[in-house]
Amino acid sequence: MSEEARRGEDADRGPGSVHQAFVVMENLLEKLKVLNYEEELLSKHNMKSLSRHYFVSSPFLASNSGEQFYMFTIMAAWLINIAGRAFAEPQEYDEPNATVSNILTELRAFGVKVDFPPSKLKSGSGEHVCFVLDRLAEEALKKRGFTFRRPSYPTENTEEESVMEDDAELTFSKVEVETIVREEADEDEETMMDLEALKLRTTHTEAEPSSKPDEILESTMEAAEWNLEVERVLPLLKVTIRTDNKDWRIHLGQMHQHRDGIQSSLTEAKSYLDKLQEDIGKTLEKVSSREKYINNQLELLIQEYRSAQAQLSEAKDHYQQASGGVMERTRVLAEISEELEKVKQEMESKGSSMSDRASVVKVKQSLTKLKQEVDQMDVRISLIQHKLQQANLKEKSNMTRDMHATTIPEPAAGLFA
Repeated sequence: MSEEARRGEDADRGPGSVHQAFVVMENLLEKLKVLNYEEELLSKHNMKSLSRHYFVSSPFLASNSGEQFYMFTIMAAWLINIAGRAFAEPQEYDEPNATVSNILTELRAFGVKVDFPPSKLKSGSGEHVCFVLDRLAEEALKKRGFTFRRPSYPTENTEEESVMEDDAELTFSKVEVETIVREEADEDEETMMDLEALKLRTTHTEAEPSSKPDEILESTMEAAEWNLEVERVLPLLKVTIRTDNKDWRIHLGQMHQHRDGIQSSLTEAKSYLDKLQEDIGKTLEKVSSREKYINNQLELLIQEYRSAQAQLSEAKDHYQQASGGVMERTRVLAEISEELEKVKQEMESKGSSMSDRASVVKVKQSLTKLKQEVDQMDVRISLIQHKLQQANLKEKSNMTRDMHATTIPEPAAGLFA
């Protein structure tokens, strides 16, 4: 959101919306004190207590956005856990977008309507941060069963003055007027000298019982002594009225004094502001006329620049298409080169084996070895044939011996007899 749009939004919401974040932050701090956040949260992370306007973003308040965002995340996690929902405490190097989204998800779970994007909370300060923490603090207080009650004010005494405004006139009750008069009379009695005591003090040396003298009294005191006595008694004759800060007359005088000071300052500031406004208006007119002149002078160059931009975009499109074909052909070329390299290696191995006589020597050695094995096999075959012939001869001799050794059986002998 631009600065002008933000100002327009604030103007639609009202002139007091700029200071609403300060009020919310002060209420939030009171709720955190009720939840004992200093001992349960800050002491755990070894952090200092929050100021009255810690999470308020203001150009007059120096702040550290990184520290504020970290404090916002851990405090939100702490409040969510107190409110009865499990929430892992964010770490310092976690993804900010994911952390903020999780916090808003938990806030919606409590039934709070969120009509602003998560990016409003990434700065770690502002009215949206104060709003989120304030609602979470309310949920935490509900979970602990704490509710704010109406304040009970002490009854005012009748001796205190009360100022009521009715049609721009100040009216006082009868009791208040009597009280004010009584207080002033007491002050006057304290500050004034007791004239009766002074009179008795001056006449205590007279011995006449009558209170009225018979002849005119004449002073026998010298002028120098009289002046010394006057200087000694003079401080006691001064009547001093002590000022009371609660007196409405003092407040009224201060109000008139401040009003006159504000009017004089406003008159002086208004002249400077009018002059500044006039200078700014002239400067804006000069800037506007200069801008129009520059736009007229550079119209042709702007058109050429736009056409060049269009040609550049078309060339980029052609380049993208051509680069895609080149990449495909480069891949095919790499595959063919790899196959060609394999064929070259096979040809080199075969050529080296054909030009080298080591293979012929190996063949001759194999033939010699084969001949030796053939000779050994022939010897073994001859031995086996010889043994076979001996076995056949032995078998024939055994058969012949059996044939000649056979006897005639007895029944056959009886037959021939």
